[in-house]
Amino acid sequence: MTQEKWIQELLPDAMTHLLGCRECPRSANTKNGMNLAGKKAVCEVLDDLIAILFPGCHGHGPADETNVEADLRHHIRETALALKGQVRRALEYQCTFDECKDCNDCEENAEVAVGNLIKKIPAIKELLQQDIQAAYEGDPAARSTMEVVMSYPGVYAVIVHRVAHVLYLGKVPLIPRIMSEHAHSLTGIDIHPGAQIGQGFFIDHGTGVVIGETTEIGDHVKLYQGVTLGAMSFEKDEEGHLVKGIKRHPNVGDHVVIYAGATILGGDTTIGVNSVIGGNVWLTHSVPPGSKVYNQQPRPHIRQADGSWTIANGPWTDHGAGI
Repeated sequence: MTQEKWIQELLPDAMTHLLGCRECPRSANTKNGMNLAGKKAVCEVLDDLIAILFPGCHGHGPADETNVEADLRHHIRETALALKGQVRRALEYQCTFDECKDCNDCEENAEVAVGNLIKKIPAIKELLQQDIQAAYEGDPAARSTMEVVMSYPGVYAVIVHRVAHVLYLGKVPLIPRIMSEHAHSLTGIDIHPGAQIGQGFFIDHGTGVVIGETTEIGDHVKLYQGVTLGAMSFEKDEEGHLVKGIKRHPNVGDHVVIYAGATILGGDTTIGVNSVIGGNVWLTHSVPPGSKVYNQQPRPHIRQADGSWTIANGPWTDHGAGI
């Protein structure tokens, strides 16, 4: 078989199927079909929004100070217009998908949603300044706030969340989730854009953190890697479909610390203010303010150089454990 003959023989069947499915509603995005902005385009707008919030911090070099005001105005304008187009198309798609009969003007709704985001940039910036300070003060390894801004995955995930959450509250479909999942792919931190998170929030290390859509987190909360704030179960309707739009994820009060690997589940679960949740704890019920929740301390079995065995904090004898 020649170098190209094998693929030439496979092409007809593959092309027949794929061309026949170009307008498949669940898998193809075409100009005459869904006409949605691609994922890369959304992420480029997200990068532009982050550059507006933190000039020169997440790009290839420092910002140019020679014409700051004009450059910032131009940057905000172009980013807002690009995002408005993406939001409009996302709204149109969602209306079609939902078979909406009473949809309002998607163009107008997109303008309102993006306008609201631009208006809230100062408030987002203020929240993020508190998040950055919390990260700097909460990590003894942090040498400066700029180190935190430019290198901490937990801070990056929170920056993206602060932006995506405003769009989510503005009932923008698809776009906020693309943004949050982009941050997830880069950091290993999965924050649903619907989660409500207070000021001074810090995720230390961060890999494996999951924060569900209906989670409510208070002020000055600190999470470590591997923490899950998730749903305990998923309700279904009479036809067996998942019920959406209900409270499924826990509430976390102010000044709570949750250590690595802890799992807290359920919409009725509340962690009281000033509580500490230890590593690898599994919680499906509420705890009152000021609680300290830990698993029983493990007792490692230690085999010494002379062949004898001990257990941490006391002697241990092998009673046929097969070790």
